[in-house]
Amino acid sequence: MTSAPPHEAGFQITVEPSGRQFTAQGDETILAAGIRQGIGLPYGCKDGACGSCKCRKLSGEVTHGPHQSKALSAEEELAGFVLTCCATATSDVMLESRQVTELGAFPIRKMPARVLALSKLSHDVMMVRLQLPAGEPLQFHAGQYVEFILRDGARRSYSMANAPHTLLEPGTGIELHIRHLPGGKFTDHVFGAMKEKEILRIEGPYGSFFLREDSDKPIVMLASGTGFAPIKALIEHMKFKAIERPATVYWGGRRPEDLYMDSWLRTQTAEMPNLSYVPVVSNAVPEDNWTGRTGFVHRAVLEDFADLSGHQVYACGAPIVVDSARRDYVAEAGLPEDEFYADAFTTEADKALP
Repeated sequence: MTSAPPHEAGFQITVEPSGRQFTAQGDETILAAGIRQGIGLPYGCKDGACGSCKCRKLSGEVTHGPHQSKALSAEEELAGFVLTCCATATSDVMLESRQVTELGAFPIRKMPARVLALSKLSHDVMMVRLQLPAGEPLQFHAGQYVEFILRDGARRSYSMANAPHTLLEPGTGIELHIRHLPGGKFTDHVFGAMKEKEILRIEGPYGSFFLREDSDKPIVMLASGTGFAPIKALIEHMKFKAIERPATVYWGGRRPEDLYMDSWLRTQTAEMPNLSYVPVVSNAVPEDNWTGRTGFVHRAVLEDFADLSGHQVYACGAPIVVDSARRDYVAEAGLPEDEFYADAFTTEADKALP
């Protein structure tokens, strides 16, 4: 009688320097196996499009499924980097990932959610509040996201824009900031036929974008567009927990109206002495009467912080903003690579790119 090949029994994945271990079964990706076993590896899109889950392979062999070259280039793959969201182990594997969370990850659950309220924050951003089933609170870290499961099985991801403690306030629900992408299957519905009381299906929480509270380093928060949603949740969480680490928020939009909660953010800075806010507009027109900072939002940070070696950066928004920030802050300002925490908002169009 021959023994079963080790592939059927699964391969052992070890994450250094934490030493945490889990088993990847069959054709399960390394990330899916980690999530299933409560090991908090960093990730974003889960689709091989954003690169948030990229880490160095110290030993072992993997096979990569389809992914985009901007998330993992051929050169990076040759140099031993892997995308855990689309890498399947073909032997025991040892990875280096300093961002693995020591906390047990919150359980991922599917649940119905009722539309509680819809309100336009700008011409193309809708605030959607979702009511969850009574007696089944969703446990999550401020900054994480949920996925809508559409009728055809397609999924759409949105960050929760409020911190967990706010769910205890009656009538609050989960807050999402949804930008209208004309022609988008889901967002056309949100901006068209969606009504209060509609029932949707969601799954979560997902994502490794949340405040690392074991650090006392000052913080730079970088947001583009609706990437502000999880940043807002982080700010609410810091305020609630009386976390007094200095934090500077850089929020970028094409026009001033894209900074759709500007007044809310200014109110927070008035109430939180260690919080600063720098709005940045890239494409102002004369009638905007914009007198603030202009240009690329990620470059505004470097104008103010020549040395980021003692900081943590939390970046959220369009992949080009997040990727440019990661590259430039490490190369030009000495930011340690493992102190850059990101959530890139990949759209269906982004995922379709080569």
